[in-house]
Amino acid sequence: MRTINPWINFNGNAEEAFTFYKSVFGGEFTKIVRFKDLASDEFQVPENEADKIMHIALPVGKYNILVANDVPEFMGRVNENENRSKIYVVAESREEADQIFNGLSAGGAVEGPIGVSPWGTYAGMFRDKYGIEWIVEFDPDYNR
Repeated sequence: MRTINPWINFNGNAEEAFTFYKSVFGGEFTKIVRFKDLASDEFQVPENEADKIMHIALPVGKYNILVANDVPEFMGRVNENENRSKIYVVAESREEADQIFNGLSAGGAVEGPIGVSPWGTYAGMFRDKYGIEWIVEFDPDYNR
């Protein structure tokens, strides 16, 4: 297997969220496709959905890509309070863990402050301002 990359559904604010994620992780979007880019006689796109994101991709680190889209209104709203999954970020240092944790948790809700965990790693957990749940961890034994 080459990689496993998270794909996030948003309720019309994917571009805003990904601009925020880009401000934390850096890098450039490798792809942005809007629903209007796919419009045709066979695939009608309502005007209020035209500028929404059908696909956006942001490389994160060496091998990972964070991907997302806006869910069209006819498919219903995404539950922004679901709690079945989290995005798990493994940092290369405590400093990087702090930078990612503090950047992404800004405006969100910290569920577990970043610090030394009972199992000996440096970790923290939060829900960002877009409702996405994250765990950021640095494991000094893993990174040797």
